[in-house]
Amino acid sequence: MARRLGIIIPSSNTTMEGEFNHFAEDRYGVHATRVKLNKVTLEELENMEQGVQVAATLLADAWVDVIAYGCTSGSLFRGLGHDIELIRMIREKTGLPAVATAGCVVDALRFLEARRISVATPYINEINDLEVKFLSANGFEVLKIKGLGIEDNLEIGRTQGQRTIELAEEVNDKRAQAIFISCTNLPTIKIIQQLEKNLKKPVISSNTATLWATLKTINEDYGWIECGRIFKSKAK
Repeated sequence: MARRLGIIIPSSNTTMEGEFNHFAEDRYGVHATRVKLNKVTLEELENMEQGVQVAATLLADAWVDVIAYGCTSGSLFRGLGHDIELIRMIREKTGLPAVATAGCVVDALRFLEARRISVATPYINEINDLEVKFLSANGFEVLKIKGLGIEDNLEIGRTQGQRTIELAEEVNDKRAQAIFISCTNLPTIKIIQQLEKNLKKPVISSNTATLWATLKTINEDYGWIECGRIFKSKAK
């Protein structure tokens, strides 16, 4: 029987379910529940977190095999360990394995042995600053970060691939060992392969890192997925 992946996403996220389902075929099913968020601001991220445990119990009713908290900024804005605390909350409430996007990104970058990174985001400066703080606290050197300055999450979901490609190429630094494209609502799966070819280095996004970590957590094979070097790297 296909495994069931549960994801908790912001109510205005129009991307993550589709990107997870793009690769599903008959290998896994995607089951999502939502928590209220319209704008990617610190205030709304704080409010959204209040709904995490209820959302997790709803997914548990579907007998999912794992729960992913699918929001990057929402799992890092409190700083080092924020992702770990969210995982603890979900596990204690449901008894199920769990991951949080910010932690998935950290794990993916470490898996790729990338310490020096460049970061492309759709965010405003306030959120970018919190992201740099979180990544730095986890041992990464952020050589360059740039955001599109978008608060409205629906607008983030409408961002065209070419704009994201240009942003990733702009933040690229020759010293960077990997590029990270942040935000689970920013469409990325159609551009990852092209970017890796152009930039000649690994490129991960919030969604590719979360999918990779979610499948890895339940010991599911991910080598068949064509979406960047992370899925082709030998499991450790």
